[in-house]
Amino acid sequence: MDRLTAMRVFVTVVDEDGFTAAARKLRLSKSAVSTLMRDLEAKLGTALLNRTTRRMSLTEAGVRFKARAEQILADVEEAEREATALTHRPRGLLRVSAGVSFGIRHLGRTLADFARLYPDVTIDLSLTDRFIDLVDEGVDVAIRIGRLTDSTLIARRLSYTHRIVCAAPGYLEKHGRPERPEDLSQHNCLGYNLLTSGDSWRFLVNGAETEVAVKGSLSTNNGDLLREAAAQGLGLYYAPTFIVHEDLRSGRLAPLLESHVLPPLDIHAVFPASRFVSAKVRSFVDHLVGHFAGPPRWEIGLSFIVHK
Repeated sequence: MDRLTAMRVFVTVVDEDGFTAAARKLRLSKSAVSTLMRDLEAKLGTALLNRTTRRMSLTEAGVRFKARAEQILADVEEAEREATALTHRPRGLLRVSAGVSFGIRHLGRTLADFARLYPDVTIDLSLTDRFIDLVDEGVDVAIRIGRLTDSTLIARRLSYTHRIVCAAPGYLEKHGRPERPEDLSQHNCLGYNLLTSGDSWRFLVNGAETEVAVKGSLSTNNGDLLREAAAQGLGLYYAPTFIVHEDLRSGRLAPLLESHVLPPLDIHAVFPASRFVSAKVRSFVDHLVGHFAGPPRWEIGLSFIVHK
């Protein structure tokens, strides 16, 4: 027996003062209403109604049960209204995850714009470079860079980034400029240790992707720290352009091995697959797509990048 249906039938029978009127209002047969009432009373082990041929009244148990049933039905209706509102109007808490450097450098403006457009949405942004499970950690939207491996997520492409080896002019004056990927074995190569391939860098050589083993005096889990260490002349940094674009434009860092740059890494917004995507998630992802449309801002003016 569907308890909510039985409660609704019972309350309607009392409010309409009879089985026939209740059946008409609920668009059920009178026999169906009678059966539901009989099953409900059997389930409860007590009579809810006093019935005669002329009139009907509530028992003491019926009075108490009706009050509780009305409250339960009202709570269910309110919960349904709230769930429907979340699907149709952006509101509530939106949990977002992004990489540290990308978030700091490229999300502030778009998050501020979104917050102004949708004041009923509260954004909780977590910046981390570790891989997270969106469902386990309750994240609504994550921004991911590179190849996607989780087929259970919906992905929308936002932009892309190339990777380039770069170094400070002072380092190159002292140690020379690598002309080929294999020359990197003679240089101090700064490592990003959250990648399983952190001790090897990849390049395009004769039309094919090639790995080159590297080593250096510093590895860390933060791209901006590596950028600053490279700018201070410590060594070479194999960096995404969204981190080093300003230093490349200013000349603080110089690009290297430009003819061996690989195709770009795509940047996606990902979110858990569902039949009903909430309005806050849908609106936020649409906003990101619009914000990052066109060639990446971080690659404008970089002469070694060819946009296709």
